[in-house]
Amino acid sequence: MAPRKSTKTPNVSAEELTAFYRDMLLIRRFEEKAGQLYGMGLIGGFCHLYIGQEAVVVGLEAAAKEGDKRVTSYRDHGHMLACGMDPKGVMAELTGREGGYSKGKGGSMHMFSKEKHFYGGHGIVAAQVPLGAGLAFSDKYKGNDNVTFAYFGDGAANQGQVYEAYNMAEIWNLPVIFVIENNQYAMGTSTKRSTHSPSYWERGAAYGIKGEEVDGMDVLAVKAAGQKAVETCRAGKGPYILEIKTYRYRGHSMSDPAKYRTREEVQKMRDERDPIENVRSLLLTGKHASEEDLKAIDKEIKEIVNESAEFAKTSPEPALEELWTDIYAQAGEA
Repeated sequence: MAPRKSTKTPNVSAEELTAFYRDMLLIRRFEEKAGQLYGMGLIGGFCHLYIGQEAVVVGLEAAAKEGDKRVTSYRDHGHMLACGMDPKGVMAELTGREGGYSKGKGGSMHMFSKEKHFYGGHGIVAAQVPLGAGLAFSDKYKGNDNVTFAYFGDGAANQGQVYEAYNMAEIWNLPVIFVIENNQYAMGTSTKRSTHSPSYWERGAAYGIKGEEVDGMDVLAVKAAGQKAVETCRAGKGPYILEIKTYRYRGHSMSDPAKYRTREEVQKMRDERDPIENVRSLLLTGKHASEEDLKAIDKEIKEIVNESAEFAKTSPEPALEELWTDIYAQAGEA
């Protein structure tokens, strides 16, 4: 099957373009602050930053509606912010504080929001993929038109459970969009070394699943592909695979020095393909915003992020009694 890339660009208003800029900048600044807190010892364990990949979740959330679900892996802070979760609650969870989304007991890899239909970042590689198919099965069973976005990376794309999920999703015609965030290095190995296949989305052909490759550094291209995939699933013609080619600027986690690629490669991507700078340029050249307007947005975002960090620092640690809560469901709970 010949590679097929999404090339259609949707029409967007100046307001929506500005919203894209703001949402991606929030993720970027939040992750930068998380990196600082990690360096200060306020965030423990693993910390996987989403810097560079912001256009993926922002573009796909623009194609979603209320009731749609999302589940992802451990590089999940951007997904939380993009679907509307409170930065204060996210940062507090990262620092293990009571005000966090999981009361400080989950950390980066175990955060959830029933209200925002966010079913977690998962630390076991590819474990979330069959869960995403299960979420979609629930919606099909209920007879609504909701879809599920099941995110995973290029490293997870080689896991066997992904293909078991593909098979079941196609057999049952589930409304699930399998989103492969291909940042090209998995945990630290180039896709050129880890797989013979030139692309991941084409593997769905073995199960009869439609899909395409998308430029993940272009939020407009991601939105267009997302709309197409969502329309397919809502019409009962799912599942669908989106391989979104993106790039992370930082290491796999904060403990990764990323010596498997050159500084020049990363800098070139930052200079020529940065998703936020791309939208910034569109806003300025199209005269949709001035430099002063964008500076004001940046100031607003920095204040939100600083407030989230301050909230995290001042929120108390979980009480010892919390060790025994949320272990078993209470009798009568659904």
